[in-house]
Amino acid sequence: MSLLAPGTPVPEFTLKREDGSDFTREDLLGHTTVLVFYPFAFSPVCTDQLQIYEEALEDFAAQGATLYGVSTDASWSQKAFKEKLGVSIGQLTDFEPKGVAAHAFGAYFEPGGMTNRALVIVGPDGVVRWSHLADSPGDLPGIGLIFDGLAAAAVS
Repeated sequence: MSLLAPGTPVPEFTLKREDGSDFTREDLLGHTTVLVFYPFAFSPVCTDQLQIYEEALEDFAAQGATLYGVSTDASWSQKAFKEKLGVSIGQLTDFEPKGVAAHAFGAYFEPGGMTNRALVIVGPDGVVRWSHLADSPGDLPGIGLIFDGLAAAAVS
């Protein structure tokens, strides 16, 4: 399966927030959301990625977008990762059953048994406005890519 393309309605899914509560398709409605799929908490590229994105959160918010990190790590790992990095980007776990939401979005990396590195911008109507799948899980999508995606999402 490939990453959800622009114009595709987001499928039903359930992720868990840090506090254990559900985050579903309905939580996307009414907001522009950037789902940042990443492989593993505490890995070098993921660490860099979240720190870089954190520096631009105000700029994303100024464009009406909220970012969430999504991985197949357990929520306690994500929470420790977030605290260690000192970032405020909300974390959503796709831990159990492992990768079900990532599969639904086309962001699961089967050979590694983990979330692939992908960006999905969802419009307030629950439809994908823009998406990007990295060539490999080790590639860091630069911050400019999200701004390009938000610009493309604004005109779609």
